Amino acid sequence: MAVTYLLLGANLGDRVATLRRAVDLIAERVGTVVRQSAVYETAPWGVTDQPTFLNQVIAVQTDLSPEETLTRTQAIEQAMGRVRHEKWGARLIDIDILYYDQLVLHTDTLTVPHPYLHQRRFTLVPLAEIAPEFVHPVLLKTTTELTDGLDDNSQVSRYVPGQSA
Repeated sequence: MAVTYLLLGANLGDRVATLRRAVDLIAERVGTVVRQSAVYETAPWGVTDQPTFLNQVIAVQTDLSPEETLTRTQAIEQAMGRVRHEKWGARLIDIDILYYDQLVLHTDTLTVPHPYLHQRRFTLVPLAEIAPEFVHPVLLKTTTELTDGLDDNSQVSRYVPGQSA
């Protein structure tokens, strides 16, 4: 049994309902959701001319391999209507594998830990909420240390329904 940390993101449609549905499908198809961060409203990263995102990090206990976890999370994205148009562009749902236990993996289709995890405030803030002492297996720093050392100053705030960042 492994614990994988997944980043969920949505900036099109009913973002709250999309995140809830993604969590439900992950629980059905990937494993037991053991922790969930709050939902955060975040500025776009990479391609900035698009709506703000809602992001959430969840911890999932799974019997699946990292590759099977990727296959199933991508199938969930497709089932929910995700169409890949542009890297870092607007999307209905995005599910990224941040960590898979302490595994370090580089294949043609999957890199774990996520290669941009340590550079993104929208990833680290919700991750720090549920796994502040988790140690990055390559950088050997906790989530809190990575967050404290960030250069990314983009807007990340707890989502309050009816309010926008």
